[in-house]
Amino acid sequence: MSASKFIKCVTVGDGAVGKTCMLICYTSNKFPTDYIPTVFDNFSANVAVDGSIVNLGLWDTAGQEDYSRLRPLSYRGADIFVLAFSLTSRASYENWMPELRRFAPNVPIVLVGTKLDLRDDRGYLADHMGSNVITSAQGEELRKQIGAAAYIECSSKTQQNVKAVFDTAIKVVLQPPRRKEMARKKRHRRSGCSMVIYSSGASSVEAVQLRILQSQNGMIFSHLLE
Repeated sequence: MSASKFIKCVTVGDGAVGKTCMLICYTSNKFPTDYIPTVFDNFSANVAVDGSIVNLGLWDTAGQEDYSRLRPLSYRGADIFVLAFSLTSRASYENWMPELRRFAPNVPIVLVGTKLDLRDDRGYLADHMGSNVITSAQGEELRKQIGAAAYIECSSKTQQNVKAVFDTAIKVVLQPPRRKEMARKKRHRRSGCSMVIYSSGASSVEAVQLRILQSQNGMIFSHLLE
């Protein structure tokens, strides 16, 4: 069965938060032991989610400041962003939202907290006393603040929820939040309006109702004379 839709998924986030490891883990089912400072090659494959088959294209980006001018080139044509941050350090989220909203203001976002296995690792936390661990409640609050479509926590090392990250990204594209559909219907209901125009005649005043109807091709004017 051939894929019916291509979905471009772009991962963004600070350097060393685990974006590339997450992508490698998802595409190869193994955890890379060495830190990869830049990005991995673009990946494309057919993926089945909830009975739908899509061609998922994954774009990795470098979070370092040196790539700030080149990075937005990857945003063109994006259907969904995966914004990653480490659960073991309070990343600078504010640096990413202005960039995403500037170059792709209408593209939905899935917020992902990485390195879930380290959040409760006493040995790791003891060796990194300055770590500011982020709880699930704090992550969910951040999702609300930035207006992300979903929030997921994952671990590339244990592969926990890694597949769920990209399944969710696909679902967000295929099944937009209902509030968008409700807003569209609400705008449609308000698209028509009535106006009463009075014109003076020799013997009487005629009321002319002007009904403005909106169609897909523009505005259609219907005049009803009483």
